[in-house]
Amino acid sequence: MKILVIGDSHGNIANLKHVMGFAKKVKVGAVIHTGDWNNLKSVDEVLSFRIPLYTVLGNADVDPNFDLKDFLEFEIDGKKIYLVHRLLKKDTRYIGKDIVFTGHYHSQKIWEQDGVKIVRPGALEKDINFAIYDTKTNKVELFHE
Repeated sequence: MKILVIGDSHGNIANLKHVMGFAKKVKVGAVIHTGDWNNLKSVDEVLSFRIPLYTVLGNADVDPNFDLKDFLEFEIDGKKIYLVHRLLKKDTRYIGKDIVFTGHYHSQKIWEQDGVKIVRPGALEKDINFAIYDTKTNKVELFHE
């Protein structure tokens, strides 16, 4: 399954619509958002595309109506996924997972730590940065427009 990985959208509805249109076109089976939505309207926009959404809170998500966790552990296609807005050095909950998705820093990066692939898709706040994760190949492709 292909998964769209986005984050740090900071209320930029136009960029969310653009990326979600791409997601529909390439037939992703899920969307992962690494936090920093800034408002519920952004969440509603992504949900309107009717693709399953996995998300966490970011440091900019201060709306009292948000009721999400700051990390999430789940499985898709047998892949153990750890999702957190900001991956801290003291956080070891990701160990043993297949892949980690994180945001906060707005830059794109893929690296390995403790034998786990870690992916930061970049931000949608000003530019269009995102990633596509393929659960079958365990490969990640970064996109920047």
